[in-house]
Amino acid sequence: MRLLALLFVLLTAPVTAHELWIEPRDYQIPADGKMIADLVNGQEFAGTKLPYLTQRFAHFVDVAGGKVAPVTGRNGDTPAVDLAATPDGLHVIAYQARNATVTYENWEKFQKFVDHKDLGDALSNHRARGMPEVDFIEVYSRYSKSLIGVGGSAGSDLRTGLETEIVALTNPYTDDLSGGMQLQLFYRQDVRANEQIEIFEKSPSGAVTIFMVRTNGQGIATVPVKPGHSYMADAVVLREPSDAVVIDTGAAWETLWANLTWGVPG
Repeated sequence: MRLLALLFVLLTAPVTAHELWIEPRDYQIPADGKMIADLVNGQEFAGTKLPYLTQRFAHFVDVAGGKVAPVTGRNGDTPAVDLAATPDGLHVIAYQARNATVTYENWEKFQKFVDHKDLGDALSNHRARGMPEVDFIEVYSRYSKSLIGVGGSAGSDLRTGLETEIVALTNPYTDDLSGGMQLQLFYRQDVRANEQIEIFEKSPSGAVTIFMVRTNGQGIATVPVKPGHSYMADAVVLREPSDAVVIDTGAAWETLWANLTWGVPG
């Protein structure tokens, strides 16, 4: 009964904190180890660990060695990822959450979010569509990935089918990082040029530093990194919802959140 009550709270309570990410207990593990990672919702690289709940996600896979395997578990399991570390190489864990909604009491709160994520002149569009500036709905979806190195950790990140996605062009466990970590940002099949990516840098002591990078004309941004630190990259698409989404949710806006985590060897 206690488990059922917990699941009910998690399924019905609104999740309003910002980022949703996959945080491995260890970013590099031996070939005979296990990949254990938490699904975390929060801000500034700290938050609440969420259980494995099939009702919450549309897509949850482990991509490695040219194969795609579902991330399996029992509803209520924490950590959400507990998998055998096979095969040897770079593993890409990808998660797509089901749509959820949040209601904004006033425009000022939404504008702070728009400004922080550098999403342009949303107010003019909002007014042109005749949308209310109080008590309006945003529908959002999360597209989170994490890079885990197993054994020799060789391999490359790749597109995993997410509608918006951050792809690492650098393998942080095998490549030279003196020039930084290169990321490429996508929305559907297009690269996102001249867009902001927010970077969260966590030191071995747990201290978090936040800074911004920007993509170039090919959607590529370079992130300076430090040995022994872990990183999260986050980028948001803001768009008008489709007619179907409006009918289903009543939303005035739709956001799609791309997220990627990785570690840097010490």
